[in-house]
Amino acid sequence: VQLQASGGGLAQAGGSLRLSCAASGRAFSTYAMGWFRQAPGKEREFVAAISWGSALRYYADSVKGRFTISRDNAKNTGYLQMNSLKPEDTAVYYCAATPRVVSQNRAEYDYWGQGTQVTVSS
Repeated sequence: VQLQASGGGLAQAGGSLRLSCAASGRAFSTYAMGWFRQAPGKEREFVAAISWGSALRYYADSVKGRFTISRDNAKNTGYLQMNSLKPEDTAVYYCAATPRVVSQNRAEYDYWGQGTQVTVSS
């Protein structure tokens, strides 16, 4: 599975962005998918994850109620809708996929996209 994240950019605090993760390969529909982010000088951290059939969704406490993860298996694409953005959301965002059960642990993910920069100004 190859992943390509897009949709990042510059937003003002309180604004919105939608990230997309386009996947190649027919297996994507059977893979769990996650979003992670990494700010300068910090470790990559979990943001959100969704099971292959969308029945299970998990969020980091810092984004709960503001971000929504979703996927469209027919389009081999995952999404992260980000609302009420804050300056502390500024980071490079990565999508990832795993053939195992959905997880918040980045070590469980085998496939990673290249990252897309999100910058939120105050």
